[in-house]
Amino acid sequence: MAQMQGFGRRYIKAFLKGFFVAVPVTVTFLDRVACIARVEGSSMQPSLNPGGKQVSDIVLLNHWSIRNYEVQRGDIVSLVSPRNPEQKIIKRVIALEGDIIKTISYKKRYVKVPDGHIWVEGDHHGHSFDSNAFGPVSLGLLHARATHILWPPERWQKLPPKLPPERQPLQKEQV
Repeated sequence: MAQMQGFGRRYIKAFLKGFFVAVPVTVTFLDRVACIARVEGSSMQPSLNPGGKQVSDIVLLNHWSIRNYEVQRGDIVSLVSPRNPEQKIIKRVIALEGDIIKTISYKKRYVKVPDGHIWVEGDHHGHSFDSNAFGPVSLGLLHARATHILWPPERWQKLPPKLPPERQPLQKEQV
């Protein structure tokens, strides 16, 4: 009986040691390296959630890849909403700092993206709360880059940067 109690104590002690190591490592990994997230809404259709409300895509969000704010045109990124800091939104990067963009429904027809900012839009124009509503977004609001669709299984794929041809930044002569 005494031997059984000693085994139980050793088991609990080993479990607690593992627990107190695993939890901080897991939290750090999810905060600094990568996590998964469910995409809700229709703003990124047809790239994400093409089936509408029936099935939500689950994506891999890579925090590590944007640690130096290195994004490129066409990347799908997660960011803190400029209007509601409690909410994260997912959009496509259309223009980088210094680019001139022809807006869709913003208060100005043309915008030069200021230093330290990006212009983001949803793929489903007219159904997206994006830079056309709130303007250029500070790079400090970037959360992660969506790199892969993980669910549903028939949609497993890497998400390469893809910029629609009609949303290319303008040359100075075009303005």
